[in-house]
Amino acid sequence: MGIRAKLFAAFFAIACFGSIPLRAENPVREKQDRFSLAVECIKRFEGWHSSRHYPYVGWGHCLQPGERYSAHTMTRQQADELLRKDLRKFCAMFRQFGKDSLLLATLAYNVGPYRLLGSKKIPKSSLVKKLEAGNRNIYKEYVSFRCYKGKVVPSIERRRKVEYLLLFEE
Repeated sequence: MGIRAKLFAAFFAIACFGSIPLRAENPVREKQDRFSLAVECIKRFEGWHSSRHYPYVGWGHCLQPGERYSAHTMTRQQADELLRKDLRKFCAMFRQFGKDSLLLATLAYNVGPYRLLGSKKIPKSSLVKKLEAGNRNIYKEYVSFRCYKGKVVPSIERRRKVEYLLLFEE
């Protein structure tokens, strides 16, 4: 990414996220800070899910069979812990992609891992195919996850661009 693009990314991220740092100064803490940055990014774009958003609670956690979370009684701290747990689970699912695992996990939190990895009914995404082939030029494929019911949604497109700018490591 060129200097102009990095400056644009920095200004855009600061405008969207206020004082959240783009990169950590300590390389040992960088992975932790990137994870926290992903959590904050998800929180800001997901927003708080109340009971009218069922089956979603907290910061967008989709209730699974047998889970007994309630949007009425969930605290923000419980929701934060649940979001972090979900994101760690998705990072583990994408561990084979190394430094791209957090970016893919953040996307999977919103669209579901089956949209990326494929299933019996859905083919593997071109994003994952490209990464498996060793090609990390994935901006176009990443941002392509911006549609709802076949139509481009500007707010989702904006979310994908911010996620990519904040979490993609060269």
